[in-house]
Amino acid sequence: MARPQWDPRRQPCAEALTLKGERVERSLIELLAEADGLRSVSGSTPGEQVALLEYLLAICYASGTSPSTDTEWRDWVEDGHSLDQAARWLADRPEDEIWDLFHPTEPLGQNSLLAPYLDQRGAGPAQVVIEQVGDYSQFFDHHHLDHPQPLSPAEAFRAVLTQHVYGPAGRARISGKETLGPTITNLAVGRLSSRIRVIALGSTLGETLRLNLMPSPGPPGEFNRSWTSGTQARRGFRTKPDGRPVSGPADLHSALGRSVLLRPAVLPGSGDIVVDRVLMGAGELLRLQRPHLQDAVYATTVQGVEKPLWPSASRAFWRDAHALYTAVVDAGTADRGGRGTNLYRRLALFPGPDALRGPDGPPVRSVRLWAVGLVAKQTTAITWISGSFPFAPGLGAVLCHASTRGSAIAEYVAMSLGKAAYAAWEIAYPNPKPSDKAGQVARFDVRWRHWEAAEDPFHILLEETAAREPVHECLFSYASTLTDQAKGFLAKSLDSLPRNSRGFQTRAAALRRFEDELASRKAPAELHGEKA
Repeated sequence: MARPQWDPRRQPCAEALTLKGERVERSLIELLAEADGLRSVSGSTPGEQVALLEYLLAICYASGTSPSTDTEWRDWVEDGHSLDQAARWLADRPEDEIWDLFHPTEPLGQNSLLAPYLDQRGAGPAQVVIEQVGDYSQFFDHHHLDHPQPLSPAEAFRAVLTQHVYGPAGRARISGKETLGPTITNLAVGRLSSRIRVIALGSTLGETLRLNLMPSPGPPGEFNRSWTSGTQARRGFRTKPDGRPVSGPADLHSALGRSVLLRPAVLPGSGDIVVDRVLMGAGELLRLQRPHLQDAVYATTVQGVEKPLWPSASRAFWRDAHALYTAVVDAGTADRGGRGTNLYRRLALFPGPDALRGPDGPPVRSVRLWAVGLVAKQTTAITWISGSFPFAPGLGAVLCHASTRGSAIAEYVAMSLGKAAYAAWEIAYPNPKPSDKAGQVARFDVRWRHWEAAEDPFHILLEETAAREPVHECLFSYASTLTDQAKGFLAKSLDSLPRNSRGFQTRAAALRRFEDELASRKAPAELHGEKA
């Protein structure tokens, strides 16, 4: 039987959404050739979608399809610069440049050095899917990974890309002593797994790629086709190396963050090619510098350390959306100590809606900032978080004000609900046991309902602001919606109180405390119907 082959350049490897809303399967070449006729690429998770975009960006850089200056970048976006060069480059690769997912010596995106150990030490294909692994520790029970349910080549390809970019830390199940070396078990944190990745979304896939192609005056670097291809020096697994320097943007976006190998099989009867076994260990380590984090939004930890904004399981990202707009405003007004250009500084180059332009001038650019992160608890992937926020050139400061005030209003309403719950507890439970306090207060604490319900009004606030509605009126409406919702949630939590004197006192005290907090001088002005 012939050896299975699968080439994502020409085989359907990803789902895309057309401008008419139809879902279609496309190869890598087709995605690039039809980029301006497709709305976006799809993925089973936000992380998979980002990983696909990263790979397409790497191909663009490797093919020389990228601007070299900020001015050229703006022209590329405004003029809809064609990505056909990238599609042709991919289609015309020489025969000795292998793009086969199952090649015996240069498998695409993988490490063929693992081949002697794959049959005996590999696991079920679920091991390569971030969300299905469970705890990334070899000491935990992983019997579910032995399940033989196969993956299609396209699913396995996308899962490998996602592992390279977002793979969590932990200890791989592979044996270090009996395979490639002791440090192959040490799974490093993926390049994007510990921070929020921000993608500027355009109206088409082509525009999205152009928006995120950072200008690169230097060489593109080597595209990482596999562990054993090219001239790139790969790490060994006997000792932990220092991160290697990045040779260019193509290298950065195609880095092999996992040492992984897939085993192909042919299903009897149908003859379909599938992946039925996987072996995975540590991958490359990169020495990342600030220019490699063009989209990063920086925040300060409680220890006073500045670092890229990180995903949180307990705090929805929309509550920090103002950080995105702050980055745009700061980038548009100053170079912040000579740190150089970044995504936000380039977005500030587009003319705003009030700019004077002739009839043939460029249209006002409408962009969405899409933030994606993987929440992990130690070595366990918990969930993906994502949020999409409007951005319009010239309105960065207004959107920054709306999002900052919107977040502050939501935070204050939540704090007021917490104090109202405590006021109810004090009367409802006059002689509580200390060990019972948390559960008793939780009976009246509806902050979680508030946070769930506040997200949609917040997005409406930003959409209306981006549509040039008066921001103070938008904030008043938003504040009124949040307070009405919160008061309803609080009143409902008090409905379970007995219909007696203590119950009525408890209800009155909680509602009064909530109203007093909203009327306080400390409350955001919008809660009083005033302009901040």
